[in-house]
Amino acid sequence: MKDVNMVVDNTPDSIELARTMRPVSGSTRVGDNPVLFLVGNSTMRTGTRGNGDNGQWGWGYFMHEYFDPTKITVENHALGGMSSRTFYNQLWGDVLKGVRPGDWVIIELGHNDNGPYDSGRARASIPGIGDESLAVVIKETGKRDTVYTYGEYMRHYVRDVKSRGAFPVLMSLTPRNAWDDADSTVITRVDSTFGLWARQVAEAENVPFIDLNDITACKFERFGKEKVKTMFYLDRIHTSEFGARVNAESAVEGIASTPSLGLRDYLLPSPVDSVTGASRIQGKPVLFTIGDSTVKNEDRDDDSMWGWGSVIDELFDTTRITVENHAMAGRSARTFLDEGRWDKVYDALQPGDYVIMQFGHNDGGDINTGKARGELHGSGDESKVFRMAAKGRNQVVYTYGWYIRKFIMDALEKGAIPIVLSHTPRNKWHDGLVESNASSFGLWAREAADRAGAFFIDLNAISGAKFQELGPDGSAPYFKNDHTHSSLKGARLNAESIAEGLRSTDCSLKNFLKQ
Repeated sequence: MKDVNMVVDNTPDSIELARTMRPVSGSTRVGDNPVLFLVGNSTMRTGTRGNGDNGQWGWGYFMHEYFDPTKITVENHALGGMSSRTFYNQLWGDVLKGVRPGDWVIIELGHNDNGPYDSGRARASIPGIGDESLAVVIKETGKRDTVYTYGEYMRHYVRDVKSRGAFPVLMSLTPRNAWDDADSTVITRVDSTFGLWARQVAEAENVPFIDLNDITACKFERFGKEKVKTMFYLDRIHTSEFGARVNAESAVEGIASTPSLGLRDYLLPSPVDSVTGASRIQGKPVLFTIGDSTVKNEDRDDDSMWGWGSVIDELFDTTRITVENHAMAGRSARTFLDEGRWDKVYDALQPGDYVIMQFGHNDGGDINTGKARGELHGSGDESKVFRMAAKGRNQVVYTYGWYIRKFIMDALEKGAIPIVLSHTPRNKWHDGLVESNASSFGLWAREAADRAGAFFIDLNAISGAKFQELGPDGSAPYFKNDHTHSSLKGARLNAESIAEGLRSTDCSLKNFLKQ
């Protein structure tokens, strides 16, 4: 098969170093509990260390999060650059040493089973599931090897696992960012090559098969082209953390939905969110607000700090629309996403809902030290890998505007209507003028909204004009404790400013405002 990866080097991820970075087979076993072994390539475990230091993540990194650690442990033995042939020849023996009766082995290989048989990485298998073989001499090393079909290697894995009294599970390959049509609506499948061959082997050997390729591809098609771009990093094969998590979820969905697959008995229960969206009245939309402490704060009594998201419902006809404030103090756009807070809103969204988002107050600080909540400045596509000091793990950090665009894309995907705000003005003055964010976060929020197709309200400018008229002394009662956080009076002023801005747009949310 053609070398579709266009690889020219001859060392798969510095294999000797990689051997030391992967777990000793079976070393995580707790008592007599089984172990789930993961066997695959860079889509399952990316990079020599497999820790995201290259900005790419394999889905195997996150699989342990879905299993009950008191019943089973998960070991990711995948390695970037491996084909069914090279993994079997170079790594499989070490993995097999730790496999015991009752264990499970998931095998997902094939991305690298193309290219030359006898030069370069020399990792190609013969296409198909037949019993053909080919004797080769590797040009660079003079080493002799016998090459089998992809199906024959998969049969080797299956039979070796069974011989240990363990249970093999075959999966098709993760999809790439590749589309079959010019309009980018249909993801390219592997159902006539490696996906088909893995399924055929599984059926013939009477072992479970999970079509990971199709499960994730269906999600990608629902996401759309622009969002799918965020699922990959640096190329069209290797996933970002977002894409790796999608693949892990797809693998778990496949496990959970496969009849008589005992592995699913070890899965943790799926979390149930009974809060987000709970205010919904059948047939009527919900307005979700997200942001930081200027959107949701103590919100307790007349003398506490308040966020505008906790009073804006006063301006809407709540017999026709409900309002839910899911903002969280201290969060930036990045940390709101990292902590899974946005995922809860995303899961609850229905067509016709609205999302008002306002971030910026906490987005300009330290990125990987201290509170570690900052982002890169701007609204472009720039990104950088950082080592998070507190967590000891790597993370790709994008621009402020990139995170806003992600929220917008996600909302639009669900049929909801996103509205972006510039953040509330602070009670800070320079030469008699209230501080403006028009050249920083306000500008980047506007650019993100324009690029991704959201409505934009310049809350900073609208409320800022009111404070300018009041002056420093007159503005003081609208803040509480410092120059950023609002009093109840200030929260209501900001909510009224949002309503004013909303009325000047074509957004249908304005039709739900009280007259």
